[in-house]
Amino acid sequence: MPSSPSLETPPQRRADAPEAPDASLSHGLKQRHLSMIALGGVIGSGLFVGSGAGIAAAGPSIVVAFALSGLLVMLVMRMLGEMSAAYPSSGSFSAHAERAIGPWAGFAAGWSFWVLLCTAVGMEGIGAAKIVQGWLPGTPQWMWVALFMVVFCGTNLAAVKNFGEFEFWFAALKVGAISLFLVLGALAVAGVLPGTDSPGASNLTDFLPHGSEGLVIGLLASVFAYGGLETVTIAAAESEDPVRGVTNAVRTAMWRIALFYVGSMAVVVTLVPWDSKEIVTRGPYVAALDHLGIPGAGQLMNVVVLVALLSAMNANTYGSSRIAYSLVRRGMGPKALAKVSGGVPRVAVLVSSVFGFACVLLSYWRPDDVFAWLLNMIGAVILVVWIFIAVSQLVLRRRMERESGEPPAVRMWGFPWLTWVALAGMAAIFVLMARQPDTRVQLYSTGGMTLVLAAGGYVRQRARAGR
Repeated sequence: MPSSPSLETPPQRRADAPEAPDASLSHGLKQRHLSMIALGGVIGSGLFVGSGAGIAAAGPSIVVAFALSGLLVMLVMRMLGEMSAAYPSSGSFSAHAERAIGPWAGFAAGWSFWVLLCTAVGMEGIGAAKIVQGWLPGTPQWMWVALFMVVFCGTNLAAVKNFGEFEFWFAALKVGAISLFLVLGALAVAGVLPGTDSPGASNLTDFLPHGSEGLVIGLLASVFAYGGLETVTIAAAESEDPVRGVTNAVRTAMWRIALFYVGSMAVVVTLVPWDSKEIVTRGPYVAALDHLGIPGAGQLMNVVVLVALLSAMNANTYGSSRIAYSLVRRGMGPKALAKVSGGVPRVAVLVSSVFGFACVLLSYWRPDDVFAWLLNMIGAVILVVWIFIAVSQLVLRRRMERESGEPPAVRMWGFPWLTWVALAGMAAIFVLMARQPDTRVQLYSTGGMTLVLAAGGYVRQRARAGR
């Protein structure tokens, strides 16, 4: 059994020094796993389910919203890919923030993202259980949530290759389904799908039905639909060739976002009137397929949505355990979480799963206060993480060029100008959130949690420096 890594940071180690290779974790992820995780990771529950509310608010302009936020995400992924190729780590952006800004930044970014992932596991479990309960009425929802939690906790406890295999097939199904949807949708738009007439541009005439305010709401919905793309850089640290895995994932991010997100939104709003109630109640993809009158297609898409939710549960259980493990390995949490056996941080997997299941219980016991407060607290965490990524990349890129004199394997485009453009875009989104009553609470709650974690990380940093 591999021994647990040292939890104490040696006094001579600088925060900007490369993290030592972690021999304790297994390197069981193959290139095909990473390739499919990168491909399918972009197709999440936010796209299948959450995009409906964005369409209802923005109308056909949701295509513009997804395109704008997609450009921002591409820049963030490029920055993260540059750092992850240079410094592969299971801590990903948390380790980069520690190296670039200081231990307090790694502490705040890492633990806030851990809370986000664990809560997301619970939310996705609830969503998946509701779908199954719709097929099997009378069965208790909690039973399905518990079953899903046990399955994915067990999968992640066994070996990292199990996580890779589950995600490989989950991603393959999602990619196949959305590709088929795009083909059928394109044929229907062109008027060559048997039994359907082309809608032309009739559904696109009211492009901004709620004006700029609706576009803002759609933009915010699209930003949060992109969450989860970071998993591939976390998983790359446990692959056979981390640099190659990150490089391939980042270089294909542009066409994946353009095709799966922007392309599918364009198909949906062209085929279905934006104010159709089914877009919100049943989801945009089910609504579009039902509108085409393809027998059983809507129910088949429900199966795909279920797979997307289960895939997200699997990926977030994995991601949360590795973020926690990396934090503790760097001396930023309880030592027990860093215990590794069989190449897997099993205690971290268990604790992350327990936290996720606790979120499910809170949704039943205290839905109006404690659970609502928790959801608001994680509402803007992904934006906070993106800011840490951008600032870290600004610092580390200059440091890499100064110390090695060689360009990194993956390079950020138009450095440093596009990094500053991305930061300006993130600041603009924060301003937009502050203007909307629903998102203002999330902004302030997330800001409060981040400040508390940053302060705790800074106190810890000062205490360790004084030893």
